[in-house]
Amino acid sequence: MTGERWLNEDEAAAWRSFVAVSAGVKGKVDTLLRETVGLPLSDYEVLVHLSEAPEHRLRMNELSSRTMHSRSRLSQRVDRMTSRGLVERERCEDDARGMWAVLTDEGLDTIKKAAPVHVEHVRENFIDLIDPALLPTLATAFHKVVMGSLGEDTKY
Repeated sequence: MTGERWLNEDEAAAWRSFVAVSAGVKGKVDTLLRETVGLPLSDYEVLVHLSEAPEHRLRMNELSSRTMHSRSRLSQRVDRMTSRGLVERERCEDDARGMWAVLTDEGLDTIKKAAPVHVEHVRENFIDLIDPALLPTLATAFHKVVMGSLGEDTKY
């Protein structure tokens, strides 16, 4: 084997730590959200993006980009959320193939109840465990990774 760029000790430690933090913290926050408000983290993320969007609506392809879900995976998630009354789908008037995901009143009530719980768990399991002086560096580093691997037009 020639030409491989194996990870050195520091690179391997950074990668393994990232994988453990990403999976571990997301899994723990997901479990705590499910237990306390009956909402999976992936549904919460959809509700956050819709609640922050103008008129509480986003095109499905935009929502897919923001949640970093494939279009088919997002479509299935939105179908489940629609059946629970959290979101609705609406056709785009200017694009017959396009669809909007729209936050319902029930979805807005749900995000208002879930947000304080989410913040509490994110603080407890991530933010409060990191030296505050390191947070800007982490944010910059993670932003570079997202932009470099997913593209400059990624909004998250």
